[in-house]
Amino acid sequence: MAYFLFKTEPEKFSFEDLFREGKTVWNGVKNPLAQRFLRSTKIGDIIFIYHTGKERQIIGTGEVISEAYLYSDGYYVVDVKPVDRLEKSVKLRELKSLDIFGESPLLKIPRLSVVPISQEEAKVILSLSKSSFK
Repeated sequence: MAYFLFKTEPEKFSFEDLFREGKTVWNGVKNPLAQRFLRSTKIGDIIFIYHTGKERQIIGTGEVISEAYLYSDGYYVVDVKPVDRLEKSVKLRELKSLDIFGESPLLKIPRLSVVPISQEEAKVILSLSKSSFK
């Protein structure tokens, strides 16, 4: 199992939208490196859902429920489902203050909409959120 952070603009598609729908096709990822990260996901991988824009915070967790496949727009996508809301959202500024994230693509390449997260980083995020994996 691997961990990833998927970014979304909450005005267009929020974590609450994902919860309401029960699953979705995660599309709109066009950057070549983000596409590579998206294609590397596997069924069962855990994702952290991050709201961009004014919020800049991790809101909840989800799970990859399909292998990557080509979508009608010619880019790869995966299907995801929600797992749980975080007890407390984790703000980007909190992560920036921690050494463990110093080399993370999350902070080194902040424009990417899909980035891998190490198991240690995932544990830190959950600790900050006062949540646990279900």
